[in-house]
Amino acid sequence: MLIFMVLTLTAKGHLLSRWCAIICWIRGHHIAKLDPLGISSADLDDKHPPELLYSHYSFGKRPSTTYSQHLQQKVASMMEHEADMDRVFKLPSTTFIGGKEKALSLREILRRLETAYCRHIGCEFMFINSLEQCNWIRQKLESPGIMEMDHDEKRLILARLTRATGFESFLARKWSSEKRFGLEGCEILIPAMKQVIDKSTELGVESIVMGMPHRGRLNVLANVCRKPLEQIFTQFAALEAADDGSGDVKYHLGTYIERLNRVTNKNIRLAVVANPSHLEAVDPVVQGKTRAEQFYRGDGEGKKVMSLLLHGDAAFCGQGIVYETFHLSDLPDYTTHGTVHIVVNNQIGFTTDPRHSRSSPYCTDVARVVNAPIFHVNSDDPESVMHVCKIAAEWRATFHKDVVIDIVCYRRNGHNEIDEPMFTQPLMYRKIKNTPHVLDKYAEKLIQEGVVTPEEVKDVKEKYEKICEESYVNARKETHIKYKDWLDSPWSGFFEGKDPLKVSPTGVKEDTLVHIGKRMSSPPPNAAEFIIHKGIERILKSRMEMVEARVVDWALGEAMAFGSLLKEGIHVRLSGQDVERGTFSHRHHVLHHQTVDKATYRPLCHMYPDQGPYTVCNSSLSEFGVVGFELGYSMTNPNALVCWEAQFGDFNNTAQCIIDQFISSGQAKWVRQSGLVMLLPHALEGMGPEHSSARLERFLQMSSDDPDYFPPESEEFAVRQLHDINWIVANCSTPANYFHILRRQIALPFRKPLILMTPKSLLRHPEARSSFDLMTENTEFLRVIPEEGAATENPSGVKKLLFCSGKVYYDLKKARNEKKLEKDIAIARVEQISPFPYDLVKKECAKYPNAALCWAQEEAKNQGSWTYVQPRFNTTLNGSRDVSYAGRPTAASPATGSKMQHLRELTALLDDAMAV
Repeated sequence: MLIFMVLTLTAKGHLLSRWCAIICWIRGHHIAKLDPLGISSADLDDKHPPELLYSHYSFGKRPSTTYSQHLQQKVASMMEHEADMDRVFKLPSTTFIGGKEKALSLREILRRLETAYCRHIGCEFMFINSLEQCNWIRQKLESPGIMEMDHDEKRLILARLTRATGFESFLARKWSSEKRFGLEGCEILIPAMKQVIDKSTELGVESIVMGMPHRGRLNVLANVCRKPLEQIFTQFAALEAADDGSGDVKYHLGTYIERLNRVTNKNIRLAVVANPSHLEAVDPVVQGKTRAEQFYRGDGEGKKVMSLLLHGDAAFCGQGIVYETFHLSDLPDYTTHGTVHIVVNNQIGFTTDPRHSRSSPYCTDVARVVNAPIFHVNSDDPESVMHVCKIAAEWRATFHKDVVIDIVCYRRNGHNEIDEPMFTQPLMYRKIKNTPHVLDKYAEKLIQEGVVTPEEVKDVKEKYEKICEESYVNARKETHIKYKDWLDSPWSGFFEGKDPLKVSPTGVKEDTLVHIGKRMSSPPPNAAEFIIHKGIERILKSRMEMVEARVVDWALGEAMAFGSLLKEGIHVRLSGQDVERGTFSHRHHVLHHQTVDKATYRPLCHMYPDQGPYTVCNSSLSEFGVVGFELGYSMTNPNALVCWEAQFGDFNNTAQCIIDQFISSGQAKWVRQSGLVMLLPHALEGMGPEHSSARLERFLQMSSDDPDYFPPESEEFAVRQLHDINWIVANCSTPANYFHILRRQIALPFRKPLILMTPKSLLRHPEARSSFDLMTENTEFLRVIPEEGAATENPSGVKKLLFCSGKVYYDLKKARNEKKLEKDIAIARVEQISPFPYDLVKKECAKYPNAALCWAQEEAKNQGSWTYVQPRFNTTLNGSRDVSYAGRPTAASPATGSKMQHLRELTALLDDAMAV
């Protein structure tokens, strides 16, 4: 670009004006006055301690001469005389500083560029590889008068800033010793968010899904969402809950509000998603919920639903989930068509200075990977903040891409209200104590401008103070808190009129199975033109043979579960790494034309004319981000089956944060149900430590059922257990049971996450097949599959009753047959491990009164199901019989890396289990 300029612009003034513009576009943010505290390494010398070198954009000392001064000196040195600065030059077409004027003096060109790029707004955008987008940003920043506001707009900013400040002051007075993670130092966030919402609503957005950390959360709920203050204030009182659940601290709670936007006079839906203390973990959850809302509204371009994410500076650059979430932003099946990110840049993380918490110049540099423009803005200039927020909302509406607003502010208190920041940042906090509140500064500015009078400023404060006091009085009358008041994803009409203990049938008509089976076994309708792989032809032929024989394997059983739900109008979504084909090349839900690029056929999308939509999508190589995304997706609509499949179950621990903080405990903390299905390939088959175990024991350890309590037996025993537990953990051994348990997710009158250990070698095991007879009407999911062989002919003569789960059943059965112990050993399969099927286990034990009882598993003794089932067996049998263990000894690693060692361990396991 510079070479082009030199070749085409011969006049020195033209060259200089162009050069100045480029410098401002690229480097202007470095000299913009972004820090409201005014601490800059440019002002320091060697006598100052290193603490003050915390600048959000620098690591070392800057030159004593500022860029602005340097720029002017450089320009002056290139001109022959000072008078040349006042020479008028024609403006290049790449700048918008002239407005309607086509020529300006060089001095005026510099002044306007500095006003646009070097004052209180610093913009990073020149890395964007689109001239259209760069020019759009330039026009929004450079056009003369672009930032001018009328008196009403300024009064609105003042009113919103007054409420934000007044809310924090009120809480500080009433609950001075309570942690609330207030917004002091960045009160401008509230007007900023409202500006984004106002502009987005004006541009057609009807629903906004928000995620944020704890700082400022109560203020956002009160003044952005307009949640009733009484409900917020009751959270400070030690009141009993009126509904079930364990609850959460007040600064983690979410909400859902539908209200009228008074500025645009349009209705808007606002949801703040509940969030744990794990900063940024909520990001992908928000994106998934947003994507789901867009999907169900038919909003394919994101014009009606958008996401708004708030971040802290240290977390934004420190947490890897931010990067994972950004990389979902432009993927076809995960994009939300642009997110507005607002960073509350306190310039400190708890007690850590930026020079110790990041290696990049800015905390926002992670956003550059997706070409998101980044607007840094001084929090003490409210009008600049509003302008940037307006640009961000317009950018998102215009280009449907992410955008970042970096509000450079400070934290007036410590990490929380009872924390002492002077221990670690004494000089910074001395400066903060001497810094007036932004409300006082802005009020004084408007008074001087004649926009408001001191009396009006006082009146606005007193009115909000009165509102808070009245709400406080009303809150003190409350005797209970209600967790449901903080629900972020209500399911209107889902629970009404339903029997909470009645499960719909999961078996289907045989005609349905045959229809789905034949569709899944047939090539595309235009088979003559759509060339499929020869291997796929063999798979389709094999499927057709199974359908004709009235049996299914694992892949066909899954397809029938999905297809039958689609027939009922249920949306099915399957997501994860390589799920379209399947890690083990068994699924093939997307057929690829062998000679035409990107030509595909998806059989499940063409089952019935009026079926529900089916989505199957390969994800990015992410677990944390994608599991969070799918969880958010599942929260939006209960009438959808949302599944995430791990490439191998071992990799789910990369998403452990989502599993622990959201999936296992989400309903207890936030009264929020989810029917998310996690499909985790699991089995020890000699593939080494990282391709063997989905860590079944961890999910069981987090199950909330009491090992010492045998629930009262009744007709509703099974469904009541499901209703009371936090999630379902199962390890199915047959395609029919897999079929039923997937369909049961929708048949239940409530929603629970399903953690499902899925097979690998069983996908093609000749015995791991099921007859249609186990899937048709009047059949159901079998929590326990009892022994069905020779041992049942003389139960009293059976010497040993083995309980097991999953794939090891087939190993045990083979060993039993080889040793000809079919009449001596019975094998029962516990398909649903949690909640534990006490009633059926009791029934099986009673059937074989003289048999020794044993639990057999392929996992190590300190892993797998043993530690979960052992105390529950004791509760079931009430101490009348002992249950022994057959399996691998305790181990640190899930599996050996040696094939020979694996076989030795398997032989020992089977010998132990077969000993009678």
